[in-house]
Amino acid sequence: MEFDVVQGDIAAQSADALVNAAGTSLRMGSGVAGALRRTAGDEINEDAMERGPVELGTVAVTDAYDLGAEYVIHAAAMAHYGDENATAESIRDATRNALEKADDLECRSIVLPALGCGVAGFDLTEGAELIGEEIEAYEPETLEEVRLIAYSDEEYDVIRAATGKADESETTEESESNR
Repeated sequence: MEFDVVQGDIAAQSADALVNAAGTSLRMGSGVAGALRRTAGDEINEDAMERGPVELGTVAVTDAYDLGAEYVIHAAAMAHYGDENATAESIRDATRNALEKADDLECRSIVLPALGCGVAGFDLTEGAELIGEEIEAYEPETLEEVRLIAYSDEEYDVIRAATGKADESETTEESESNR
């Protein structure tokens, strides 16, 4: 399974499944959820809320509507907005459950954000390390490509460093320049 870190707007990505950084209520407010809702349309929020609330660390699936995907996997790495911050356990569980659900849906590609970081209050470096570890440890059935997405330049650099992807690209650049 290929694993990479990319930069951009998750709502502009194309993949079989996009992962929403959800709270347990599944209400799509701001951050990643807001970006997905603005592109997909308000129906995705209604659809998601009909499937909630969910337990911390679990996932729910909706149609992707106007997004470039077939599914949106809503991964609840944090409690309902403002109730409490994400934890290492909730981030690991939400990541693993999102990957498993993608396999259950026979997805070949998935894009996920830094679950539990941002509005959920978890440290981005530590969160990216946890997510990267879960991705690296996961043994896929159908998944072939996992992209961990960062919105800003700063997030991109932090996530790449935390997941070891910065080292890989430097090694690739060095070997290409030595040719």
